[in-house]
Amino acid sequence: MPVVHLVDASYFIFRAFYSMPPSMADGEGRPVNALYGFARFLSDLLENERPAHLGIAFDESLAGSFRNRLYPAYKANREPAPAELKEQFARCRELCRLLGLAEFGSPEYEADDIIGTLAARMRAAGFSATLVTRDKDLAQLIHVGDEFWDYSAEERFGYAEIPERFGVYPEKMADFLALTGDAVDNIPGVPGIGRKTAAALLGRFDSLEDLYARLEEVPSLKLRGAAALPAKLATHREAAFLARELTRIACDMPLAAGPATLRRGTPDLAALGAFYDRAGFGPALRRQAERIAERAAAA
Repeated sequence: MPVVHLVDASYFIFRAFYSMPPSMADGEGRPVNALYGFARFLSDLLENERPAHLGIAFDESLAGSFRNRLYPAYKANREPAPAELKEQFARCRELCRLLGLAEFGSPEYEADDIIGTLAARMRAAGFSATLVTRDKDLAQLIHVGDEFWDYSAEERFGYAEIPERFGVYPEKMADFLALTGDAVDNIPGVPGIGRKTAAALLGRFDSLEDLYARLEEVPSLKLRGAAALPAKLATHREAAFLARELTRIACDMPLAAGPATLRRGTPDLAALGAFYDRAGFGPALRRQAERIAERAAAA
């Protein structure tokens, strides 16, 4: 079965920004540390993995998605990206295009939704998906035959391994996060329910709806504090279902993409060389791009 690789770009750009020297700058004094780290990541991915189909998903805004209309406090705890990082995102997207890669962003949807929609489209066309990320939210997208690739940790997980890694099977991940909440995204969930309790509840009940329909069975579970759980759950029912709306990834956003769109192209070596010159990068990335282009042409 052919595979499409779907990359959560923002994670790798942020990681590069905070791990590469902040003093890195181009000839005009503009910061390029995130750009350089992202270029190295993409180049290594292309050279070592040699994906035939690839999509790169970017977040365009922390406060403009449809989730903010549902819950204005969504991600309100996050600080805006530093100006030194923000200005590098557009150059990272340009880099993708010069490498022959399809890149996507949306003011209405998040990168997770882009990845979810691309995975669904490509599955319908007979592909399996490899998600290149470290974001636990994306685990809900994994189907049998797919792969969650924590690239930084050099770890890969299939469908059957997701519960051990994240607590529940992928199809229950949004329900799981609705119960535990997600502090990273400022989603409260149900107070007093942590990962272990949420996993136990969803091991017994099929879904959030099933749990709430059978609350009277919860005290019989072998869980610490089980007797008090029905009251907690009932009190925070509305919050739990709202949290699930926020944590569930949209897999049907309007997006013009398919196998032809995501088929990897050949790097534009001349334009890429000029781009690297403007950024002040040395010859290593150019040589790597030449090897990638040669292999792409021979494929």
